[in-house]
Order: sequence, then structure tokens, then C-alpha cells
Amino acid sequence: MNLFKTFALVALVMASAPIALATSINTGRGDVPLVVPKKYSENKPAPLVMLLHGYTSSGKQQEGYMKFSKLADKYGFLFLNPDGTVERSDDENRFWNATPACCNFYDSEVDDSAYLHGLIEETKKNYNVDPKRVYLIGHSNGGFMSHRMAYDHPDTIAAIASLAGAAIPDMSGDAPENPVSVLQIHGSKDSVISYDGGDINGVNYPSAEETAELWAAYNRVDKRKKDRRRKLNLDKRIDGKDTTVTRYTKSGAVELWTIHDGSHIPAISDDFTHQVIKWLLDHPKK
Repeated sequence: MNLFKTFALVALVMASAPIALATSINTGRGDVPLVVPKKYSENKPAPLVMLLHGYTSSGKQQEGYMKFSKLADKYGFLFLNPDGTVERSDDENRFWNATPACCNFYDSEVDDSAYLHGLIEETKKNYNVDPKRVYLIGHSNGGFMSHRMAYDHPDTIAAIASLAGAAIPDMSGDAPENPVSVLQIHGSKDSVISYDGGDINGVNYPSAEETAELWAAYNRVDKRKKDRRRKLNLDKRIDGKDTTVTRYTKSGAVELWTIHDGSHIPAISDDFTHQVIKWLLDHPKK
């Protein structure tokens, strides 16, 4: 199966019923669903979580698969799940212009980094968003885009969680004064975005471990690693605690969660979403 058919299959697997919506945000590319927690108050800053879909998918399909909006009331965060633009192909797939590898396959000039940053700023204008707690979660192409946003907007983004994405291979320049915390989650048997790194249409992307190490180096983190063997159960198709946590310490939090025998679309456990949200909320801007 070629890469494009595989991505399309991902989108079909993630399709589901609509999520409950409270309102929307629009910066010129259409309404983006915004979930507001029941206990939201204009007098109390709330975290903002944005979910980014994979190639060929949509915000609605991605949320149908991951169901992060269901945790908005419990953890008190505002939640956005935008759509990427439609590429100029017969299939008209949605994509994010994230990194050279993924997934601007038709040379679009769309600036998704600016668009997503604009959505965050527009939400801040309309709601009391805590500027120290703005988070991104991305899957596949959305994971690549989360890494791009963390690199482009370190003053805005507190932390990201990327499932089966990869970092920009060349993160040059001075590290930000207040680094973005990075959680990389990857299945060791991912056949779409390889855990060991690879290429898409001849353009290389780093492995899961290289992604974490790139961020550790860029954030000036102590690169010594402390492993906690199989402490998490993230994939319900795999028996027992399937995930190893590799933690980088000191100035900027960087962690790699390896789902042993995990695929590109893990059957995420009930614990998956809670663990990811708790990790993000535990890493605000200082």
C-alpha cells in the first residue's frame, strides 16, 4: 500500500459522530469548533488545548478518534480542533504545511504556522486564556505541525504532545529563554512514520529518539536519560503496561514515550488521553 492510500485509511478509521460544540473561532478560514468547559469563568484564566489532525483527516475525525474534548470539563481547558487546507490534488486531501517532509506535497504557499498562531491569539481576545498554558496535540502530520509550532512560537506555546510526528531536522539559532516542553509518543512498529526515522518522497525525517534528542539539545537540556520501564498502558490492543518513558531533565522538559509494538494508529486506552493532558498541564510556562 502506498503512502497516500495509507494516510487515507487513517482518516477513515478516525471518522466518528460529531462532538458537542459550544462556540467557534474564525480568523478567515472558516469556523473552528471551540469547546468551553462548564466551569469556565471570565475571571479565571483557563488553559487552551489545540488538536491537530493527520494528513487526509480533519479536526472532526481526529477528535472522533482521540476524544480529548470529553476531558475539557474535568480539567477545565478550552479546546480547539481546526482543519488544515485542501491540497491541489484529485483527492483534495487536507494537510498541514509543517516540515519539508510532511505534508505539503503540492507546493502550497499556505502558512499554517501563522494561521494556527492567529487562532490562538483570536481565542485570547475572546476568552480568558492563561498565556502560560497554551498546548498543542498532534497526530502524524499534525504531530509534525506541533513540532513546527513549538519551534516557530516558543513565546506562545507552553508544551506539545506529538503522536507519530517528527521534529524539524535543522533547529538552528539560539534556544528560547523559556523553552517549549516536548512529549514525543511513537509506536515502535509504526509502518507509516517509522519510529527509526525515514523519508517521505525522498525527504528525510528524524527518528523518535532523534526527535527527542534534537529538542533536548536545542532546549539546552541535560541529555542524560532516565528510563522508566513500561510504566504506562497507552494501547489497549497490547497486554500490560506497553510504554517506556525516556525522560530528559533540567531546563526544558523533553520526554519520549515508546509504545512497544505500537502502530501508527494505536488503539488508545482510556488512560491515554488523561496521561497526555496531565503531562501537558504539568508543564506550563515558567
